[in-house]
Amino acid sequence: MNFALILFVALVISGSIWLLDILFLAKNRADQAKLPLLVDYSKSFFPVILIVFLLRSFLVEPFKIPSGSMLPTLLIGDFILVNKYEYGIRLPVIDKKIVQLGNPQRGDVMVFRYPNDPSLDYIKRVVGTPGDVVEYRDKHLTINGQASEMKPNGKYEYTASGFNIVQGDTWHEQLGTHNHIAMTQRDMPPVVVPQVDGNFPHRENCSYDDSGFKCLVPAGSYFMMGDNRDASNDSRYWGFVPDANIVGHAFFIWWNFDDLLNTLKTFSLPQRIGHSIV
Repeated sequence: MNFALILFVALVISGSIWLLDILFLAKNRADQAKLPLLVDYSKSFFPVILIVFLLRSFLVEPFKIPSGSMLPTLLIGDFILVNKYEYGIRLPVIDKKIVQLGNPQRGDVMVFRYPNDPSLDYIKRVVGTPGDVVEYRDKHLTINGQASEMKPNGKYEYTASGFNIVQGDTWHEQLGTHNHIAMTQRDMPPVVVPQVDGNFPHRENCSYDDSGFKCLVPAGSYFMMGDNRDASNDSRYWGFVPDANIVGHAFFIWWNFDDLLNTLKTFSLPQRIGHSIV
């Protein structure tokens, strides 16, 4: 569902009805006469819709995390905020960039429109920027020939689909200025080669084998990976994210129902609500 388009249509309809009343209908209405219901609603809702539309289009947009591909950084059910202007100002609905303000950096957690179905929003971490050579061998990430620093951080356990208990090894990983936690599973390959789309744009920039892959990120595109490395459908499988598909930089967790319940039960401080995304 294109919520931006729905807001825009509601804005145009309510604004048009209010303007029509100001210019024409009000002149033929007796003083102190009650406003027609449609005009009254339009007059009440137009300012609210306008504020929401502007905030959501140019400043921040809320999202809900639907999957575990970014564990342990982001949990299923986290409600996050996405900065819409950090990477440039885009026209709402058509998503065309009109002002360049900045570019995604390695390590940023970014929301983007899935290249194979732009109606879907995905969230992953920026691993490679334009011109980077990204290599992932035996669960170790290398950018432009330099291995990312990884320090063990212990085990992490979560419940996957089908109520399967998954246990992974977590690592402190340094990408650019971001020191985040990534997770791997010992019994999983670095990439499942048969699942790689053989026809994604610039597929010739990548080579795959059982030990991993190596990709040259083309101009104007980004290579994305989930922090839950072995349970993430990401650029390894469907390719690069064009700049035109960028939605914004995820930066803040503003709500999580489970976290709230745990806080109320234990009389403790929230563990997720109000925390920045690193």
